[in-house]
Amino acid sequence: MRKLLLFVVLLSAFAASAREWTPDSLPGYEYTRVERTDGDRCTVIRRTAPCAGNRGVLYIHGYNDYFFNAEMGDTFVDSLYNFYAVDLHGYGRSMLPGRRPYQARRVSDYYADIDSALNVMHENGVENIVLLGHSTGGLIAACYMSFQPSPMVDAVILNSPFLEFNFKGVMRSVLLPLMSTLGGPFPGIAVPQGNAIDGYAQSCSADFHGEWHYNYEWKTAKPRPITAGWIRMIMNAQAELKLNPERILVPTLLMHSARSIYGSEWTPEFQRGDAVLNVEHIARFGRTLGPSLTEMTVEGGMHDLFLSAPDVRRPLYTAVFAWLNRNFVFPPYCQ
Repeated sequence: MRKLLLFVVLLSAFAASAREWTPDSLPGYEYTRVERTDGDRCTVIRRTAPCAGNRGVLYIHGYNDYFFNAEMGDTFVDSLYNFYAVDLHGYGRSMLPGRRPYQARRVSDYYADIDSALNVMHENGVENIVLLGHSTGGLIAACYMSFQPSPMVDAVILNSPFLEFNFKGVMRSVLLPLMSTLGGPFPGIAVPQGNAIDGYAQSCSADFHGEWHYNYEWKTAKPRPITAGWIRMIMNAQAELKLNPERILVPTLLMHSARSIYGSEWTPEFQRGDAVLNVEHIARFGRTLGPSLTEMTVEGGMHDLFLSAPDVRRPLYTAVFAWLNRNFVFPPYCQ
């Protein structure tokens, strides 16, 4: 038994040393590629923390998104968590020429990316992990932990998870189900999202009213068309969670803004609410995800709560780490 354990340790050490890490465009971060069996790839980005030991965070981004928020990663590192993020296949650093961005047929297609990132973390001695998902990444994280959870994940944080489409009337009752049905045999049908830079994009980008800088090729200002296949994938995942409640068994923090913002023209209010999802949907459906769930309503929070104004996100980080200290019982090596 001791020989087998030594072999596993040596094998993990060899894998960690053999993996190639490249300096990232974000200062202090580095990334590695993981090739998928379908010819695609995902990208794991990291910044490790001294004294963090075997605890860490794995971040999963949302739709039309990738990991760019170095402040968020730095805050976890400063609080003695190794920070990792995964750019899912078809997104951000993982985009490949000639492949349509963002496309998958099932949410479970992303589970391999999460497993790859967790395995990379394991190679580096990080085994007690908080899974942090935003928006579509929150939906993916919720499905993963409901139907194919890793024993390395000990807690979940959901940042405005995409648990329901934010539509009413005919769009909700007729057009979305129709596109979902067509998305089976005809997944590539494009569904335009308009040609304007919406209020949420203007609220995020430093080129407009926000404070954040990011790559417009990876997080576009004007939204790319979605597809019928993508709509089908999302609706099926949302329905599966509703049909199978209370399946996330680890401590879970559900976070959302206090209100949703609507309108076609940007106003300062767009930076004090969720301009993408209906927060009542997030609360209603999020409460059913698991038996050990804490809900946090963030006054003045934007859709991505960690992109909110400084007076919102600073106390938010304090509240998140207070929750982790109560529920994540894996201390760092040094205090």
